[in-house]
Amino acid sequence: MPSAKSPMLQKLIDKFSNSRDFTISFVLHVILVAIFGTTVLFQAVQEPPDFEGEGGGFVGGDAAVTAPPPTTQPVPTTPNITVTPTTNPVNTITTVAPSPVNFTMAPMIITPVNPTTPPAAEMSAPKPSTAGADGLTGAQASAIKAFTGGWGKGSGTGTGTRSREFEFTAYLGQYAGGNWNSTVQITNNVIWNGSLPNLLYFMQSRSKNKVKTNWKNVKAIKLDSDELFSVKPPFIFMTGTRDFRLSDKEVENLQKYIRLGGAVWGDSSVPGRNSRFDIAFRREMKRVIPDVDKDWEPLPANHPIYTQTYYPEVKEVPPGLNFYREPIYTLKIYGEVAIIYSPNDYGDMWQIGLNEQGQIDTRRNEKNQLVAMNDVIWNNSKVYLRNLTPGSLDVTYKFGTNLVIHLLTRWENKTRTASSL
Repeated sequence: MPSAKSPMLQKLIDKFSNSRDFTISFVLHVILVAIFGTTVLFQAVQEPPDFEGEGGGFVGGDAAVTAPPPTTQPVPTTPNITVTPTTNPVNTITTVAPSPVNFTMAPMIITPVNPTTPPAAEMSAPKPSTAGADGLTGAQASAIKAFTGGWGKGSGTGTGTRSREFEFTAYLGQYAGGNWNSTVQITNNVIWNGSLPNLLYFMQSRSKNKVKTNWKNVKAIKLDSDELFSVKPPFIFMTGTRDFRLSDKEVENLQKYIRLGGAVWGDSSVPGRNSRFDIAFRREMKRVIPDVDKDWEPLPANHPIYTQTYYPEVKEVPPGLNFYREPIYTLKIYGEVAIIYSPNDYGDMWQIGLNEQGQIDTRRNEKNQLVAMNDVIWNNSKVYLRNLTPGSLDVTYKFGTNLVIHLLTRWENKTRTASSL
């Protein structure tokens, strides 16, 4: 009796029986998978190589590490170096070794030690300087003497004594920018009233004409003009209330002028420190004397302006307008005053003139104009402007006289011995 089989199994057997090609194909696939399947799968999951060795070499996990081949480069031979003596003041070093390639190099230059140079102990001492203690040479002293020699009459002693006679012309400095004419009155380019004319009038009238100041012909002089060197003023009076800046030509002219013996006298028309003119004048004069070893220094109490004077009773700085009493400052060359600066506004005080009796000068000209007084200043003398009494004005005029006399005589002692420098 035939055995009973499940319908599914029977169908599978019948399928293989009826299709030999399918059966053969199936068996071959099973064999191929058995042979190659494991190899492919193993290679797909291999670990990557590691970093190994002291040098951090990148090698495979199973690979053998081999040493690199030895370097066998040839060692070049040391060239022969010869030093060739020469009469040239330098030594030349050249190479004469053969070279496998064409190679040239500029010769090395070595500065030799001069065998004839004597040791420091045997070197001769430098020649003595021809300059004086203040750096003033004989030639410079002679130039100053020629420029300043006509101001004082007779054999000057440099003391400014009343027995002497002087003759000079002073000028108001006309500079670029600012209001250089702030303390004078000008009509048709003629200065006929104000600070400088009144001071010069005081000097001449009180000295009984021994000090001839040419006060009736006070003029302005442009600082960039070569007229500075032909008229030879003993000082240039500069004033103003505003900021200003000198041109290069003005600076150059003033530098030459003061080295010939002239002087710049600045007087601020705004009393006190740190006004616009105060700042500008100090700054611009440092352009005229830019030496790093020279700076503004206050006039000491023992300066000749106080000790060897025309008016010995003035022994200190007098109070200026509104009682300002700042020190008088100077910049020097060769030990003498070259630039002097009064920040106390004496110029506006000198717009009020004094007569020979020491009273306010109320003279008028043919046009009925006050010739020695700025009536605007005088009319405000009890409101905004102070210290304009005859007594206080007299002291400032005498101080101004002492200052001018010093500027006239300050070079005499040094230039007298110019030939021996």
